[in-house]
Amino acid sequence: MFTIKDNLNAKTLPEALQYLKNNDCVIVAGGSDILVELRDKHKENLSLLSIGGIDELKGIKLVDGDIQIGSTTTFTEIIENKLVKENLPYLSECLKTIAAPQTRNVGTIGGNICNGMTSADSAPILLCLNAELVLEGETTRTINIYDFYLGFKKVDLNKEILTKIIIKKKNYLNYFGGYHKYALRNALDIAIQGVSVLVKVDNNVLTDVKIAYGVAYAYPKRCLETEKQLIGKEITDELVESIKELVLKELKPIDHFSGSKEFKMHLASELGYRMLTEAINKAI
Repeated sequence: MFTIKDNLNAKTLPEALQYLKNNDCVIVAGGSDILVELRDKHKENLSLLSIGGIDELKGIKLVDGDIQIGSTTTFTEIIENKLVKENLPYLSECLKTIAAPQTRNVGTIGGNICNGMTSADSAPILLCLNAELVLEGETTRTINIYDFYLGFKKVDLNKEILTKIIIKKKNYLNYFGGYHKYALRNALDIAIQGVSVLVKVDNNVLTDVKIAYGVAYAYPKRCLETEKQLIGKEITDELVESIKELVLKELKPIDHFSGSKEFKMHLASELGYRMLTEAINKAI
């Protein structure tokens, strides 16, 4: 049985922000994460602020070429959206790896970002897309998702609500790639490791590359130094192979019941190589 102290179903953003300002509460939208923690008694006697009924936080639209996704838009809504399928097919395919249809029907993109979990499946691909997060509190601010993750299950939120995710046209146009989730099952499982790679290729030159991992660091991790070593180089077998060693200098997986540190380092090396190869093959 759930032990919930209080619950407010906010209908407007100002109402939600006022309640958040005056109360110590946990924000929920779909609730697929927090309900599990309540069931397992990891958290008790919480005051919940439900924002799932706020219409302005839902939906996907194109604004001056940029794609804006409301924070309470469900995984299923994103997967099935025509705009996403046409411009961000790798995001749609990525979200299909999350849990099962029942969870994807209620779970939201904002919740997956804000829970701060290193295993969040949307995080690597959003890192590669340089997604911008719009946060509403006493003021409005926009932060790059790279700067949003501060540590293990720790994000840069201070009495604020994530309202939308913005993906700039320059960060998705002519990029190719995808996301691979390594898990024990094809559904209803948490990633043992996840990796996303996006590339731009021109005349057999890797003009840009974005590489990000989940479950290979305390939080979702972008491999900026590896990217620097690859960008601007002619595509050769040796260049692609080099990712195997480069990423290991930036990642710090830990021993866990899901796998040893050594196993995850091997995964990072091999999956990075495979995803870079796949991305390049899609681009040329």
